Amino acid sequence: MSFETKLKQYAKLIVESGLNVQKQQTVVIQGSIESAPLIKEVTRQAYQIGAKEVVVHFHDDEISRMKYDYNDVSFFEDVPQWLSSFKNDYAKQNACFLYIEDSDPEVMKGIDPLKISTWQKACHQAFKPYYELSDNMTNAWCIVASSSLRWANIVFPDMSDQEAKDALWNAIFKAAKIDGVHDPVEIWQAHRQSFEKRVNYLNNLNLTSLHYKNSLGTDITIGLNPNYLFAGGGSYLKNGVYNFPNIPTEEIFTSPNYQEAEGIVYSSMPLNYGGNLIDEFYLRFKEGRVIDFGAKTGYELLRSIIETDEGSHHLGEIALIPYDSPIHNLGILFYNTLFDENASCHFALGKGFSECIQGGMDKDKDELKQMGVNDSLTHVDFMLGTSDLSIEGTCQDGSVVTIFKDGQFVF
Repeated sequence: MSFETKLKQYAKLIVESGLNVQKQQTVVIQGSIESAPLIKEVTRQAYQIGAKEVVVHFHDDEISRMKYDYNDVSFFEDVPQWLSSFKNDYAKQNACFLYIEDSDPEVMKGIDPLKISTWQKACHQAFKPYYELSDNMTNAWCIVASSSLRWANIVFPDMSDQEAKDALWNAIFKAAKIDGVHDPVEIWQAHRQSFEKRVNYLNNLNLTSLHYKNSLGTDITIGLNPNYLFAGGGSYLKNGVYNFPNIPTEEIFTSPNYQEAEGIVYSSMPLNYGGNLIDEFYLRFKEGRVIDFGAKTGYELLRSIIETDEGSHHLGEIALIPYDSPIHNLGILFYNTLFDENASCHFALGKGFSECIQGGMDKDKDELKQMGVNDSLTHVDFMLGTSDLSIEGTCQDGSVVTIFKDGQFVF
């Protein structure tokens, strides 16, 4: 099938399933100039199903980099009023938000990590209304990907420019289950159902903790909250609309008790954060808090993530993905968390999810924290899954059940 056919299918999946755009709803899109073909097709299809307005906020990697090259740290402490109003006002109007990943994984290589972390922190504070509406399942959002030349050159360094860009598009389509023939919305409905058996099984085990261990050195026990809920695939908003926040997605996840993590975890894949890579790192936890860490590459950036606030010293998410997963089996290191996190079990430092505990969607952040769900200005995923990862769960009655063996679900 032609590229144009697959692009239209991809846009349909994004509009009808990723965002699940409703009639007379505003759609806000953030993406680079290089993603214009996808953005135009998403815009067209959103209007065709009844969107009120599609608002596009374009950016460019080189221009974004210049801001960091020519300004000192103090510049990044304040977010312009127009930008915070843009995001917060549309969120209050029940807009849905699409974020298109296509950046060069090394676009910020060499930039002072403090500039990056300062801007990230300022944005989370300035966009507080937006984040609160997203966190309490009011606004739909979705993260997808689009091929770009610089990203493609890093993923496929031995190919010509056009070959690399085409190869990355093909990988994106495969990961999103786009084949140019079958209805992608129907395929993703079946994909959604594939999570339910395992989610229900885990939610009925009455687990109190999970113990992770592998040959990299990971040996950590994670406590779970009473009334925890695993989720997978997509999510229900408060108004009953179902959407997929990530395309692709292969994960089953929950928010652990932020005060209960004991041991050490080693990364199994590089982490791309803010256009810089962090690699070969570890985190050591005691009573749920990071007490020691190290990294072969990106130590200062890792430190800036951990030191964002108190909540960033704790875990907000644990996610289960088998080593033998569709994205891992592509055999591609994407250097992009959207893909790499769906090829590997992962944890996240920072904010937890209200949907991951019974009754959580009706609670504010303070009430959620009392229930054991972490709060933070940030949420950063990192990968830990390997072919020999084992995970054992301890249940409320003291029994022990095997969840993972040799990197795979046992059920």
